[in-house]
Amino acid sequence: MKFIVSSSALLKQLASINGVVTNNPVVPILENFLFEINDSTLTITASDLETSMITELQVEAKESGRIAAPAKILIETLKNLPDQPVTFTIDEETYTIEISSSNGRYKLSGENATDFPRVPVVKGGSAIEIPSNVLARAINKTIFAVSNDELRPAMTGIYVQLRTDNVTFVATDGHRLLRFRRTDIATAQEASLIIPRKAFTLLKSTLPSEATAVRMEFNQSNAFFSFDNIRMICRLIDERYPDYENVIPVQNPNKLVIDRAALLSSVRRISIYSNKTTHQIRLKLSGSELQVSAEDLDFSNEANERLTCQYDGEDMEIGFNAKFLIEMLNNIDADEISFELSTPNRAGLLMPLANEDNENVLMLVMPVMLNNYV
Repeated sequence: MKFIVSSSALLKQLASINGVVTNNPVVPILENFLFEINDSTLTITASDLETSMITELQVEAKESGRIAAPAKILIETLKNLPDQPVTFTIDEETYTIEISSSNGRYKLSGENATDFPRVPVVKGGSAIEIPSNVLARAINKTIFAVSNDELRPAMTGIYVQLRTDNVTFVATDGHRLLRFRRTDIATAQEASLIIPRKAFTLLKSTLPSEATAVRMEFNQSNAFFSFDNIRMICRLIDERYPDYENVIPVQNPNKLVIDRAALLSSVRRISIYSNKTTHQIRLKLSGSELQVSAEDLDFSNEANERLTCQYDGEDMEIGFNAKFLIEMLNNIDADEISFELSTPNRAGLLMPLANEDNENVLMLVMPVMLNNYV
């Protein structure tokens, strides 16, 4: 089997799906890309059994064939070649791959393509189309709050709720919760699924910057995404997601409106003086003033700052993990934010004062217990 392809075009396609390939896979064959040629179309597959990505490109070829090619050495070779046509000559009996370029010849050993696991097909599932820019935004707004706790597998993915009037993306790690909702995307058939973090991380890095329709199909066990010449299939997390709506407090009489950048800068500075284990900072609210403070008793470090704000509610003092607050404030685009609070031991709600069109972003953060409540 023989085919000719542009080295840079092949590298671009391999790089877009290379994130799936793991260093120590369960099955050694998964350290390879699966190359399949049919009618001058080269189909390349990468898989880790949970997630598979497939891409296609046109090549010059007279015959069909399949081979598993080692991912790492192939990508390193192409990275270091100048842009030029390269010829792949494959011996399907010995699984030897020879790459010829104007610079020289490179010989590497492939593996039998029949050992490569079959990619699941989504049949009889539901489908929805989401613009790539909306999907990328939804992933960016939620993925940082996904849990790493393998004992609670449901929370190691992003929960996607498809409704007849909106689509909602939710992520939580037990300390904070992110809810991203779009009202301009809906589905005729309601459904909910949990997409693993790795799948969405890979998808985010391959989504085109220009608005492209991403088709999402799913059944009981798998989700299938396709756009341009890329397809991704991932196994869904088969668990029950926590009832997040019940966690969001409804009665929040204390409302703080403040400049996002000012609060973010202040929390960043004050957190330098917080305890390195708890990252605890205090927010003290009274009148139109917010006092941000922290102390690290082990090293006798302390700091406090005063910020002007609009505050409507009772005077209160509440503690938060500075790392969580910084991440959440970083993920809000609005100039001004609203912080809704009830009591020092109940979750606070952080949201942009003005949402984008057809969009609703809500962030929930759990407080940390202060040593004293004044």
